[in-house]
Amino acid sequence: MVTIKKLQNGISVALEEIAYVRSISFGIWVKNGSRNERSEENGVSHFIEHMMFKGTENRSARQIAEEMDALGGQINAYTTKEYTCYHTRVLDEHFNRALDVMSDMLLRSLFAQKDVEKERNVITEEINMYEDAPEELVHDVIQDTIWRNSSLGMPILGTTKTIASFTSESIKNYFERNYHTENMVLAVAGNFKTDEIMEQLNKTLGSWSPKQPFDQYNARAEYQIAHVAREKDVEQVHSCVAFQGLERENPLKYALGVFNTIFGGGMSSRLFQKVREENGLTYSIYSYTTAFSDTGLFSICGGMNPNQLERVYELISKEIKDVKEKQLPQKLIDVTKEQLISNFIIGTESTLNRMTSAGSALLLRGQVQDSQEVIAKLSKVTAEDILQVTNMIFDTEKVSWSAVGNVKKIDIDKIGKKVFHK
Repeated sequence: MVTIKKLQNGISVALEEIAYVRSISFGIWVKNGSRNERSEENGVSHFIEHMMFKGTENRSARQIAEEMDALGGQINAYTTKEYTCYHTRVLDEHFNRALDVMSDMLLRSLFAQKDVEKERNVITEEINMYEDAPEELVHDVIQDTIWRNSSLGMPILGTTKTIASFTSESIKNYFERNYHTENMVLAVAGNFKTDEIMEQLNKTLGSWSPKQPFDQYNARAEYQIAHVAREKDVEQVHSCVAFQGLERENPLKYALGVFNTIFGGGMSSRLFQKVREENGLTYSIYSYTTAFSDTGLFSICGGMNPNQLERVYELISKEIKDVKEKQLPQKLIDVTKEQLISNFIIGTESTLNRMTSAGSALLLRGQVQDSQEVIAKLSKVTAEDILQVTNMIFDTEKVSWSAVGNVKKIDIDKIGKKVFHK
């Protein structure tokens, strides 16, 4: 069971004692990502994530890496559009030392100009890597275009132009304005005693006080139709078809989760069976959901020979029409719910997964759902709920599409309008 406590400086902490394991997973969660950046700052949140590993007042970058390796522990971080997470997993007996490293990175990172220069090159290569991967780029170009008039539409990595402008001073200034007790939570899961670990957390992080007032930028985003093509020198074309989805707290999100699994969530899904297995048109075909605080997407993606794109679109369109017109069989829904519940329960056997679930929920929702509550809501999903959500999402007048790769001989807009607007 997850309990919520507060440090002396007001930072909330999600704690879950798991006595039968030997590890502890710990995360620092900051509600700051690329959607909190102004256009000239785009990429600074991700840049800060990198810089946190580049040295502190007490440790060099090498010492951070060597110290964590010596513990046999894992330490990592990632940046999303809405938050950044720094996390570690170590044996319970090594937690004090891991916490010392993590708190040192948060409170005393140098952001030295010489390290900014080196990391600028690293991130430039990361941007180039994504540009060279059409199967990844196709997702970014459609999302960036759908939310083109808001910060949600800016790339997480930034651009080569924006990251070229960052200095030690500008990065520190952004960090001090956006890394704050007001938008930060901690999460711990594993073998510990709550009183003891709260004492440790208060000793290392409880007296921290930000240097600047909290001043976070957050632009509201609205779905806009996007039709975009990007040519790359490859044989295949990778394409996404997207519709406006559900925001994070929409009560129909459980029905959408069940539907997505049935529709395109795996090898037994309708899309995979129809497009790949029966017609042999793609190697990969799948659907997925993306949810933010105020908006969301439902996306269908695949990679194929360019001359097969229209036929793939036709099969997708037919599947969409079918699921809008008639309820899915109850037996299929029940099997899918059992699959999702089983996957959810298996996931809770990892301290890292439990810490991640609690930390993200506390940060983004302000509360942590009990696992039985999640299971109960999944169990209650009905065929009527799924029919409601499919008719809500699949508005073909507002369909978006993207294509990246070998697009020289195809007119993606002509195909999209012909198939989806008929």
